[in-house]
Amino acid sequence: MGLSVKESEFTTEDFERFAAKVRTDLTALTRLLDRPGFGEGEPSIGAEVEFYIVNPDLRVQPINTEIAASAQDPQLTVELNRFNLEYNLSPQAFKGTPFARTEQELLGAIQRINRHAAPLNGELVPIGILPTLRQCDMGAKVMTDEPRYHALSNALIQQRGEPFSIHIGGNDVIDLEADDVTMEGANTSFQLHWRVPAHRYADYFNAVQLVTPIALALASNSPSLFGHHLWEETRIALFKQSVDSRSPNHRTWKHPSRVYYGNGWARSAWELFAASASLYPPIIPLMSEEDPMAVIDRGDVPELAELRLHHGTTWPWNRAIFDHTEGGHLRIEIRSMPAGPTAVDMCANGLFVIGAALAVLEDIRHLTSILPFHYAEHNFYRAAKYGIDADIIWPHKDQVQLQDTPLLNVARELLPRAREALQRTAVDEAEIHRLLGIIDGRIQTGMTGARWQRQVTESFSRSQTSDEAFKNMLSLYMSNQKTNTPLHEWTLSS
Repeated sequence: MGLSVKESEFTTEDFERFAAKVRTDLTALTRLLDRPGFGEGEPSIGAEVEFYIVNPDLRVQPINTEIAASAQDPQLTVELNRFNLEYNLSPQAFKGTPFARTEQELLGAIQRINRHAAPLNGELVPIGILPTLRQCDMGAKVMTDEPRYHALSNALIQQRGEPFSIHIGGNDVIDLEADDVTMEGANTSFQLHWRVPAHRYADYFNAVQLVTPIALALASNSPSLFGHHLWEETRIALFKQSVDSRSPNHRTWKHPSRVYYGNGWARSAWELFAASASLYPPIIPLMSEEDPMAVIDRGDVPELAELRLHHGTTWPWNRAIFDHTEGGHLRIEIRSMPAGPTAVDMCANGLFVIGAALAVLEDIRHLTSILPFHYAEHNFYRAAKYGIDADIIWPHKDQVQLQDTPLLNVARELLPRAREALQRTAVDEAEIHRLLGIIDGRIQTGMTGARWQRQVTESFSRSQTSDEAFKNMLSLYMSNQKTNTPLHEWTLSS
């Protein structure tokens, strides 16, 4: 969705032509994947971090276009809502200290952007859902005025035919309706890109799918919405419902939600793209001039712009990415982790999920054969709801029967294996020790961003109104965040 979109209204013929071009792109992708040596190369990482912008009163400040215009940074982009920005970090070779380089770049970017935000009474906050966000802050008035967002909103509303329904359980259930997709913008995340070998793509992707619930629970940082105490990772439920274009009154076959965990264990990279094309109707039918077959015939790599655009309007929590640059390659976009609390915490989350995936990689075909996929999906939603208190179904190579296991026990067992797997890569031992030490710290203390937010808010609530408690908690969060001290070392009082 980072592509430039100039219009927001389309005809039936536009959609038909676009769908046909997507099918051509899929055929072209088959030929590319069969090309000897395609997608081979050194592993690398990249990341995107989404931010809230707040004013001095710690309420949302809808000034993203003004900040972007002032900063003139090509790596900074506006997001769906006017109080959100996204920073695209530089790709890093997966050797030496890739996450230390990412961390320093991110810290520098935050400082730079804040210098442009300050004269506009704005400041960036990396946090899954802003604790001081109010329902009155949402709605069409806060949508960033760009054609791609209007096109997205129009298409999803038209497909649904009625308001979006948000229902999230928890300690304090929330039930509401939204007339547009701006509720999606309440979620901010840390999205990690991992370049992996094309010839083993399905194994790497399945390994990430298997371990994502553990990483999500340990990274959880979104325990509330509009003053309601909800899931440890409320974003997971909110994102799915806020862009669910399926009509509840549809009496015939309907496509699955556009936000989903998966449709089964992957058998190939190609099927992940093919499934998104076959399961979801197009919503932004922009056409390119490219003839992908002609590009392949002359030995080059096509852009496959239509396929990439369509795939970018489906939101699996782990998404296959095709990139035509550098001779063409494939990445896994790990999308479920929240923004925050600190740059170093996000980098620790990133290294852990890669290490955990590498730890299970060699056994992944056995593990996926004994764990039906719907249990992996079950694990993901348990982790989102209950965080580190979740029980999950975890497969073991020598296991006879599946059973419920405390997620924290799995994390304790997986962490040293992730460390060993990373030691077999080109990443420096000091990087592994530093960042996995942060994950170990969270496991030992039982403290995550979500837990810290919840406990501090509850502590303030004993002598303050709910609004004051959330605001004072956020103030303390931001003070800690600016020091880049890992979350598990934060105290629970000011």
